[in-house]
Amino acid sequence: MFPHHREREQPVFSARAHVFQIDPSTKRNWIPASKHAVTVSFFYDSNRNVYRIISVGGTKAIINCTITPSMTFTKTSQKFGQWADNRANTVYGLGFATEQQLQQFSDRFKEVKEAARLAREKSQDKMELANTALTIAAPQFSQDLCDELQSPVMCVNGPAEDKLYRSQSADITLSSEKERIKKMLSEGSICEMNLEAELFSLQDSNSKLVAALHEANSNVEQWKKQLTAYQEETERLRDQVADLEAHGGQGPSDMLKDELTQSLEELEALLKAKDEEIHILQSQKAEYQEMEQEREEATHRLQELQMRSVELERRVQGSEHSLAASLEERDRLEGDLQRAVDILDLKIYDLNDLRQSLAKLLDK
Repeated sequence: MFPHHREREQPVFSARAHVFQIDPSTKRNWIPASKHAVTVSFFYDSNRNVYRIISVGGTKAIINCTITPSMTFTKTSQKFGQWADNRANTVYGLGFATEQQLQQFSDRFKEVKEAARLAREKSQDKMELANTALTIAAPQFSQDLCDELQSPVMCVNGPAEDKLYRSQSADITLSSEKERIKKMLSEGSICEMNLEAELFSLQDSNSKLVAALHEANSNVEQWKKQLTAYQEETERLRDQVADLEAHGGQGPSDMLKDELTQSLEELEALLKAKDEEIHILQSQKAEYQEMEQEREEATHRLQELQMRSVELERRVQGSEHSLAASLEERDRLEGDLQRAVDILDLKIYDLNDLRQSLAKLLDK
């Protein structure tokens, strides 16, 4: 029975960066792959033992690159780096907000590249051991033995060989069915991984927006207190202007009035600016609600995909049980065939003795 493993890809490291791709026509200019900074993540696939760089923008994958030992991440400036993907026939470029973020991504790229090299060497060693074991276990048949037992074996073993061939055919059918189901599971894993990357990006944006909203709410309270203080100051200045006008004296009162009028205009402009900032924050709150709804939809789709994966695993287990039963039936048929061959050898030996006895009687 084949071993059964089913694990999802897990994010290893994530960073925010602007993604670019090289222009395929000129191979010199950079083409922006995203309008703004997106999440770029390292993922590890434990089933295939490979590492990948994935970035999702909206509903499509901007980067889907399998890391190989031959790849190299090059820092071309203080905040920009690039690497080539020969399988996709393109070059990716990443622009970071700080030099520290670029250094962190470069260090993680080297670590993942080394891990991919070790994984490849380990996989090659396993393949060489498996090939050696198959070579040693392969049965060798003698042509002379086949010639000696050709007639009687064909007479006795005909039905058993038919059963054996039917068993092998069923084995091949079950194996192809299992490969098809594994392919379905692999496709489900890719969709699930894309949803996880999208959910990871939404959660990151969600946390940042929640922090901004908390800060904005605290600023709104502070601005309300300042607005109250400005209004009180305005009323006090207006009272002073009224008192000065009531006591007469055009020269100094006019100058003071102009100054107070200018102060009032400045206060009104400041209040207008604060009102606009409050309006912007309220619109950001609406965007946050939309993002929260998108996150819930992504979570729902992820749950549906997990249920589908469980059903596919159940079908694979059923196929494996059927395959094990077929293998047991084949082993039983091989045992019956061996017993028939032993009986046939015994009969041939008895007939040979009988022929020699008859020959001796005839000679006498």
